[in-house]
Amino acid sequence: MNFHEVRFPTAISQGSTAGTQRKTQIVVLGSGREERNSNWADSRRLYNAGYGIKTLDDLYEVLSFFEERRGRLYGFRWKDRLDFKSCKPSKTPSPTDQVIGTGDGTQTSFQLVKTYGGAFAAWPRDITKPVTGTVRVAVNGVEQTEISDFTVDSSTGQVLFSATSVPASGALITAGFEFDVPVRFDADTLEVNLDHFNSGQIPAIPIREIRI
Repeated sequence: MNFHEVRFPTAISQGSTAGTQRKTQIVVLGSGREERNSNWADSRRLYNAGYGIKTLDDLYEVLSFFEERRGRLYGFRWKDRLDFKSCKPSKTPSPTDQVIGTGDGTQTSFQLVKTYGGAFAAWPRDITKPVTGTVRVAVNGVEQTEISDFTVDSSTGQVLFSATSVPASGALITAGFEFDVPVRFDADTLEVNLDHFNSGQIPAIPIREIRI
């Protein structure tokens, strides 16, 4: 996949707008009742980086970043200020934040996951772009040591246990982490009226989450 392991300038993304999108098909029956079906298993995050641009230097930095990505061609990392941890934004990630699997005595690789919601219809989201150095892992509540017990692939979100630390059958594997969202520009054109920009008009720079 065309993806660059580089993060969009965080000083600019901090002032952006953000949202989430799902796709639901709704059929209204003759009785007036509805049948609803979710066409997507997972939601997609949407951003507008234009609102984070305050100066011409900011705009130039985004232009340079856009050109290196060749517009929509290459994906990149984005820090979502609302949702970038395995816990609430104000908290510090703990190795018991999220359940990522149960050991069977032989499985050594587990995908980082963040689960939203609870008893009604919890949604598990694969975390494919963890931030290097932030991942903490525990087995049955006992924190493991990175390198000697496990390693993390920061480009996929896979946690790999060493041969001497394979989780036993029935062992609960949990993790805490920070993460980025894999995204791309959602337009091949950046159009800015510099006269209007100086008077306060914000350029539209749409960015969309992609599946890895």
